[in-house]
Amino acid sequence: MKRIILVATVFIFSCKSTHINSAVNNTGNGIVPDGKIFTALYQQKAAEYRALCLQAFNIAKLRLDAYKPASSKPLAIITDIDETVLDNSPYAVHQGLQGKDYEPASWMEWTSKATADTVPGAVAFLRYAATKGVEVFYITNRDEKERASTLKNLQQYYFPNADDTHFLPKQTTSSKEVRRQAVAATHEIVMLMGDNLADFSNLFDKKNFEERLQNTNASVADFGNRFIVLPNPNYGDWEGALFQYNRLTLAQKDSVIRTAVKNY
Repeated sequence: MKRIILVATVFIFSCKSTHINSAVNNTGNGIVPDGKIFTALYQQKAAEYRALCLQAFNIAKLRLDAYKPASSKPLAIITDIDETVLDNSPYAVHQGLQGKDYEPASWMEWTSKATADTVPGAVAFLRYAATKGVEVFYITNRDEKERASTLKNLQQYYFPNADDTHFLPKQTTSSKEVRRQAVAATHEIVMLMGDNLADFSNLFDKKNFEERLQNTNASVADFGNRFIVLPNPNYGDWEGALFQYNRLTLAQKDSVIRTAVKNY
């Protein structure tokens, strides 16, 4: 009797497992959605990802401690938000499991929840900067309509200066240069933090693949000094440059990636 029950249990589990695997494998996600699930997994589970973030903020602390003001202006740090201080990997997983990439409506649904976790080390470093009298400005390409939910998300972790004055979202353009210059007019900028090179300089605004590499080489002295870069394998202008900043279907993106990737 026990053997019959065991066989029946295995059979039921096998059927259930087959059903689950079939449901997952038949989504036809392709490179982009599946790839973003994998890179989100790296963000969520890899100790190496955590180490890279902590390394970035350790360097930032060293640079802040060694900084010598050059004017009488108040000091400021400019930081991006997404994948720099807040972790949106659950959104990438949510979309990827449905065979989808970024969508404005689903992104708004995600940010309205105000439940993004923090990037490792971000809160501790920015709180430390605040104790040194440094103001923090959040220059983000989130929309104005995301202001309330974003500030709520930042405030629940007690990020310093998480208020309307220091929150500078996208208005008419995705370039952050005008907003950076507005901060520079009233404050001395100690450093900039971001996961995308356009977070640091207009040298990287909508540049093609080769220009991004050339301008990175030209800015070599700034990285780990004025520019603190956080890892983001999930999205960014590195991806946009591959697609020449065009809106492509998932199939078209898949084709571009297969052409661009190096094989042997």
